[in-house]
Order: sequence, then C-alpha cells, then structure tokens
Amino acid sequence: QVPVIQSGGGSAPAGGSLRLSCTATARTGIIYAMGWFRLPPTREREFVAGIIVRNGKADYADSVKGRFTISNDYSKHTIYLQMDNLNAEDTAVYLCNGDMSQHEKGSWYPATGAWGQGTQVTVSS
Repeated sequence: QVPVIQSGGGSAPAGGSLRLSCTATARTGIIYAMGWFRLPPTREREFVAGIIVRNGKADYADSVKGRFTISNDYSKHTIYLQMDNLNAEDTAVYLCNGDMSQHEKGSWYPATGAWGQGTQVTVSS
C-alpha cells in the first residue's frame, strides 16, 4: 500500500481552471507511476491521467487531452493535475492513486490500498 494525501479542487465556472495535488507519504521507493481517476455522478470510474514518476512520461484520457496537465515533483513524491478549460463533464470526485501500473497495451491499473481520500470538482455551466 502507498498512502497518499490529496488537496485542491473545488468549484469553477466553465472555461475556468483548478489544480489538484497528491503526495505519497510512505513506501515511496516502490512507486512506478501515480495518477488520477474520477468518478462522475452518472458514470463509472474513469482514468484521467497517469505519470511515470522517474521519467515524467505522461498519459491522458482522450476526454482531457489538451486541457489537463499532469506533472510530478519526484523529490517530494507529489503529483499535480492542472485542469484548464473545464467543462460540466469534468464534474466528478477526483481520486489519486499512488501505485499504478500500466499494461503493455496502455491500460492503467490502480493498486488497491493506494487511493487518496477523493476531492470534489464541480464545474458550473
């Protein structure tokens, strides 16, 4: 397990911006990747963005490409999600995962026990 603590989020108008952060607080030496998922009010949990912490290689869901940017500070075991040009479809609880792996075909797998507490993001149209 890799415990993480999230911060950020809140409310923004359509077209606005918000930033999330997530810090791993233990077992950081085992981390290959960290990332974000979200749980919208009417849809299943979905992948948003992931980043390989040692080299900063990032991956995004098609729905957020060009609008969201994931980054990391390796020395602080922290990742960030800068969300720009928000729209109503981005409204969701955002969940950080501190121990992700990636299938060879590109799918991301979040580890059980490495979830953050969740952060509500609400975009008003």
